[in-house]
Amino acid sequence: MSAPAPANIARHLSAMAVMQPDRPALMIPRGRLEDESIDYLTLSFADLDREVDAWLARLRARGVRRGDRTLVMVRQGLPLIASVFALFKLGAVPVVIDPGMGLRAFLRCVRHTRPRVLVGIPLAMMISRVALRAFSSVRVRISADRRLTGRLTRPGGGNRIRSGQLNTMAGDDPPVVGACELAAILFTSGSTGAPKGVCYTHGMFDAQVATIRQTYAIEPGEIDLPLLPIFALFNPALGMTTVVPEINPGRPASLDPAAIVRAIRQENVTNSFGSPTLWRIIAEHAAARSITLPSLRRVLCAGAPVPPALWELARTLLPNGQLHSPYGATEALPVSTISGEEVLGGTASLTREGAGTCVGRPTRGSNHEPLRVKILQIADGPIASMETAKECARGEIGEIVVNGPPVTQTYDGLPVSNTLAKIPETSGNSETRPRWHRMGDCGYLDENGRLWFCGRRVERVVTTQGTLFTEQVEPIFNQHPAVRRSALVGVGPRDQQQPIVVVELKPGAKRSASFERDLLAWALKQASRAELSRIRAILIHPRFPVDVRHNAKIHRLTLARWAGKRLKL
Repeated sequence: MSAPAPANIARHLSAMAVMQPDRPALMIPRGRLEDESIDYLTLSFADLDREVDAWLARLRARGVRRGDRTLVMVRQGLPLIASVFALFKLGAVPVVIDPGMGLRAFLRCVRHTRPRVLVGIPLAMMISRVALRAFSSVRVRISADRRLTGRLTRPGGGNRIRSGQLNTMAGDDPPVVGACELAAILFTSGSTGAPKGVCYTHGMFDAQVATIRQTYAIEPGEIDLPLLPIFALFNPALGMTTVVPEINPGRPASLDPAAIVRAIRQENVTNSFGSPTLWRIIAEHAAARSITLPSLRRVLCAGAPVPPALWELARTLLPNGQLHSPYGATEALPVSTISGEEVLGGTASLTREGAGTCVGRPTRGSNHEPLRVKILQIADGPIASMETAKECARGEIGEIVVNGPPVTQTYDGLPVSNTLAKIPETSGNSETRPRWHRMGDCGYLDENGRLWFCGRRVERVVTTQGTLFTEQVEPIFNQHPAVRRSALVGVGPRDQQQPIVVVELKPGAKRSASFERDLLAWALKQASRAELSRIRAILIHPRFPVDVRHNAKIHRLTLARWAGKRLKL
């Protein structure tokens, strides 16, 4: 019998440590030098591989075993990358929960996942001792390694870690894991429902790495500045240097755009991932100062639809690169992608007229086979099988479902959610692999095979005269010079909802006594869409509730409750 093909995602880091041992793998900011440039502590790929092995030895010494669920509560950068890759290498299962979801929701996720091991900063240790019910399953607590903390905060202490400064003691060779073996549990943000733990296998991570590399032509030796910390975990496998941004992961929208621009220009960053909100802040800062970012080959912008204005700003900001928008979710990423060239070449104008947001064509993996995407008639309940599902015609709005190697197959311990979100190929076989995933989004495929996003299924507004979709209404209002962003919400019983548009104004925008009425009249002139005439009212909200992870996803269901109270509906 032949040995199973290697699937452990951690093997990619070891391969890069051999391929490019001296190339920087991780750059951690620790202050400013006399010329105001950013001072970095730098680890090579060989250094990082040794640090992972040191973590591996430490985990084993503390009794962490293959298959152990391990809650990871550490800071971005070296602690996150080194601890997670050591867990991969051991065959343990890192559990990553976004603390930005709020303490109560966070503790519910911990209790549901039942980790045996906790790896965390001192604050995490304290929380685990106080919230005993949530952490009752934890048997092993390992404090995040603070050996390098002093070096991270003292400018001028040397740019590289010298041989012997890292613990190089490694354990035995890591176990051979199968492609279908559980690799990690990553939680959704919970922006439109309760957060759910998504089960990733080593094979799915492999497929994601291959798809990202293939889709965006990423090459070893590139330099990445990820504005979402978890995306730094892809870089060791892709062979990219990670420049840790000076950003508070708990409050990403508070970032200093000048610091981000400085890092990109100083280190000749070639790649960056961030939400449209963060890149709008950066792009507007740069545009006001006539700054460009010539080293960037690509910016990947996701977490919410990219507004047409940001595509325009990016054209000047990136003279040698492009803005790309990958579409996907924690359960399936990337599903499709579109570039600034295609958007500005035609789809942006259609978005402004209410056609929805084009998110491009399905991605292709290492075998060059595209991810499978279908549009089904909208159903709020479970779908028994694909053979009984009703597929929509080209151009008809329905529910987006996807299937392929990077698509996750199950949620952790949530059979009801699995029934609602996964569709087997045939009836009577709910465990058919691979199953289709329901994205929870509505959209359509055009005649050119491009996918258009029209909004979340649960956020559609169903009236007695038909259905309105957020991404076919909001981009129209967002063009008004006083509007920062808008949200279409439905108030009242399902199938009889009253469509309301809630608006957040730009700072300093002046509002007349008849502003709301005039805004609706303006929108009706902007786009010849009869659906806009159904809008019952326009309300002004001081500050939209949004997700912490991307600071871009609007909590429309929260706004709907607010609007209902305001209008007494």
